[in-house]
Amino acid sequence: MLALMGIPTKPLIALELRWLSLKKRAQHHYVANMRISTRFLLMLFIALPLGIVFMSVYQPGHLFGMEFEVRVINGFSNNSSLPLVIWCISQQDGDMGGRALQEGDDYGWRLKTNIWGNSHYLCTLKWDAKRRSFDAFKVPRDSQRCAPLNKCSWLVKEDGFYFSSDEVNWKKDFSWF
Repeated sequence: MLALMGIPTKPLIALELRWLSLKKRAQHHYVANMRISTRFLLMLFIALPLGIVFMSVYQPGHLFGMEFEVRVINGFSNNSSLPLVIWCISQQDGDMGGRALQEGDDYGWRLKTNIWGNSHYLCTLKWDAKRRSFDAFKVPRDSQRCAPLNKCSWLVKEDGFYFSSDEVNWKKDFSWF
């Protein structure tokens, strides 16, 4: 019919074939991208739950943040004239300030572990000429040994630092020097 009207049909057929070719290519890319998206989503829905299960079994203290209580107790037998000075910092809370602890006094705080499992509380203690920094709480070391009460207690004495998770059974962890 177009030929009867004097309109050349070859360019129109070439144009229509070109349009069909582009349409087919676009459909192919859409299907390929859809396959990639489906694969990605499938991997995400399988990998994410497996990662959560792995973390909860392998390192339960890291999962959604467990709460711990940390306490540092001045266990010196006779230091009424010289207090035990403690200063603590952490990645989560920053500078927690300093305290002067008399005999029998304590300094404590509650913390919640972060999901990355790198909660870390560092304290520096000074008594007379003695000075020592120590990790008051560090997830890899303490998430298991502070269980089942989630309590990490430190008793500081003349001969060193003692650890307990129940404040009944104390074990010497390290000396001042």
